[in-house]
Amino acid sequence: MKNDEEFMASEFAPKLEWMKNDQSSIFEPEYGDILRIAFMYQFHRAKMKDLVSLLGGRNFRTREYEEVIAEESFRKLGEGVKTFMTEYYFKEFLSAIQVAGFRYKRLNNSRMTLNFAYTLYLILREDASIPKDKIKFYVAKWYVLSTLTSRYISSPETAMEADIRRIKEKGFTEVFQKTEAAELSETFWTTGLVQRLETSAINSPYLNVFLAAQICESDNGMFTNYYKVDELIRMQGEVHHIFPKKYLEQHGIHEKSKYNQIANFTYLDSQVNKAISDDAPCVYFSKALEAVRQGKAAYGNISDESLLRQNLEQNCIPTNITEMDYSNYDEFLLQRRKLMAQKIKAFYINLYHG
Repeated sequence: MKNDEEFMASEFAPKLEWMKNDQSSIFEPEYGDILRIAFMYQFHRAKMKDLVSLLGGRNFRTREYEEVIAEESFRKLGEGVKTFMTEYYFKEFLSAIQVAGFRYKRLNNSRMTLNFAYTLYLILREDASIPKDKIKFYVAKWYVLSTLTSRYISSPETAMEADIRRIKEKGFTEVFQKTEAAELSETFWTTGLVQRLETSAINSPYLNVFLAAQICESDNGMFTNYYKVDELIRMQGEVHHIFPKKYLEQHGIHEKSKYNQIANFTYLDSQVNKAISDDAPCVYFSKALEAVRQGKAAYGNISDESLLRQNLEQNCIPTNITEMDYSNYDEFLLQRRKLMAQKIKAFYINLYHG
């Protein structure tokens, strides 16, 4: 940017100076993100075509174009951009997302959801009815809610504008409570989320929330109590098929959409993954259980039965996994999806209270 003399001479350049030392990779906003967030925050609108009209001076009431509206729109947008660039605000927002377990870029796969979350942070910061110590709590909760319900995936601008207007008219607390009650009912947790977890999309938002839950709870990777899921994701550790891919293929399950179900994935240390190889779950889980009963570790470093059972619970592995082979694969997937949904529910309810 230093090669852009006109920009460096502007009032915006000093606002960005701190970013040269920023090491965050969770949210790397692009030009469009900055404009969108500044626009939503300042104008309480979300459709970018409206920004173009406002900068051109459109009066939405009379449908005429006025110079004074254009000038005021440029001023407001500029103020919004400077607010976006404020180091304290940006870092506080990121901290809310990080505390919720979304500490890596790969877990934040919806820019629109991030854009709205930062907009919400900026709006709540100026809302006298919201206690300052509750702002990050609400931002994190809304971010997880939005991710779980894919709130800003289909027609995002329409959804974001509707939310902004509702918040402006009714206040955030009322909007949040009603949205939470409507979107995250008991039926959602016991049925809807279980169904949504039935996917093979590795970038699934539901898998991302599950992993965020494991990060928040400091869960260990399977069969270890020295590598946290957090560390394995950071180090790009291996994602293991609980029912190994080759094992399933050997028994007639060749569809990628079947063996790559996200309920069949768990993070593992690479050495543990190699040791398991292509064994059936009933083989390698039984081997692990027999070893700990003798005070030994078949895989990883867990040599205590209570620790092993705790580890399997952390990773949402059904207790009857020691009896499962390829004929139980569908049963396993359903059981694990239910356990994953229960874990995600507990994570959401306890967010910022743990």
